[in-house]
Amino acid sequence: MKIALITDTHFGARNDNINFNEYFYKFYEGIFFPFLQQNNIKHCIHLGDVLDRRKYVSYRIAKDFRERFIAPFNHLEVQLHMIVGNHDIYFKNTNDVNSLTELLSQKFNNVHIYAEAQEVDFDGFPILLMPWINAQNEIYAHGMIDETRADTLLGHLEIDGFQMYAGHESQGGTPKSLFQKFDTVMSGHFHHKSDDGQIYYLGCPYEITWSDYNDPKGFHVFDTETRELHRILNPYKMFSKIYYDDSNENYGEHDVNQYRDQYVKLIVVNKRDLYGFDKFTDRLLQADCHEVKIIEDFSDLDANTVSDDIIENTEDTMTLLGKYIDELNVNLNKDRLKNMMRSLYTEAQDLEL
Repeated sequence: MKIALITDTHFGARNDNINFNEYFYKFYEGIFFPFLQQNNIKHCIHLGDVLDRRKYVSYRIAKDFRERFIAPFNHLEVQLHMIVGNHDIYFKNTNDVNSLTELLSQKFNNVHIYAEAQEVDFDGFPILLMPWINAQNEIYAHGMIDETRADTLLGHLEIDGFQMYAGHESQGGTPKSLFQKFDTVMSGHFHHKSDDGQIYYLGCPYEITWSDYNDPKGFHVFDTETRELHRILNPYKMFSKIYYDDSNENYGEHDVNQYRDQYVKLIVVNKRDLYGFDKFTDRLLQADCHEVKIIEDFSDLDANTVSDDIIENTEDTMTLLGKYIDELNVNLNKDRLKNMMRSLYTEAQDLEL
C-alpha cells in the first residue's frame, strides 16, 4: 500500500491572509490532488496542525477548507486519517477540544480523527498514530508506545535535537530514546525537513513565513511494502529575494514576471545607476507582486565585501535573540526561554509580512 503523507498545512495562516490561502490551494489543486488521482492512492495521513489558529477559524477559511481540501478526498475515494497537532487544540494541556472534531466529526465517512494515540492497521501493516502529547495524555501515550506491536510511528511530536526551521535546533523536547523501539518515526510539527536515519521530520508543504524561504517543500508517499519514503516537491514559491548589484547584472533584462504573486525583498548591495534602479523597481512594482520591500542596509558597502552570509545573518532575528539569551546573567533555563521566544516570534510573523 502507498500512503500519502502531508503535515502542517496551517489553513488560515497569516491572519486568514487571502494571498496565502490561494497560494496553498494552488498547490493542492495543481500538484497534490492530481498526484493522488494519477497514482491511485487511496489513503492519506495528515500529521497534524491542519488549521493554524488554536482559538477560532473564520467562515471563509472553514468554507474553503471543507470544499477545497476535505471534499476532494471524498470525491477521489481516499481515506483521510488526521492526527491532532498542537495548533488544532483549544487548550494546551488536553486534546479533548480540537478543531478537527468540531468541524469534521461524523460529517464525512472517509475522515478519521485521532485525538488519542491509536494503532491502525493499513492492509496488514500496523502504524501507531500519535497526536500531540500533553499533560493529560502523556501517560496513555507512553503506554501505547510500550504496548504497540507496530514498528512504525507517525505523529505530531516535538523531539529534542531536530531543526524547527533551517538552522534553528529544538532543545528541551521529548528525548529521542522514547522512540528507540521503532524502526521508523515520521513526524509533523517542525517545518524543516530533516532526519537522523530513524526519525524523519517531513516538513510543511509550502512556504508560510520567511523562515521557509529557500527551504524545499512538498509532501511524501510511504510504501508499506518496501518502506521507502518518496518526496514530491512543491514547485510554487511565495517568497523571493533579489540581491541587487548593477555592477554584475543588467537589470533592464531581468525577468520580473517570475515574482508575480510573491512577497519580494529587494536587497541593495550595489546601486551605481540611480535611474536604472528606479526603472527596475518600477517594473518590479508593476509585476503583480503581493509586496516589495526594499532593503538598502548595505548600500554604503563595496559589493565585493558583502557576502550572502553577512546579509542572512543580519536578517536572522532568532540568531540575535539566541545570542542575547546566552549572554544573560540569569538563573533560568535558557533552552526553555529560547523555545518560548521562537514560539512568540513565529506568532508575531503572522501579524506582519
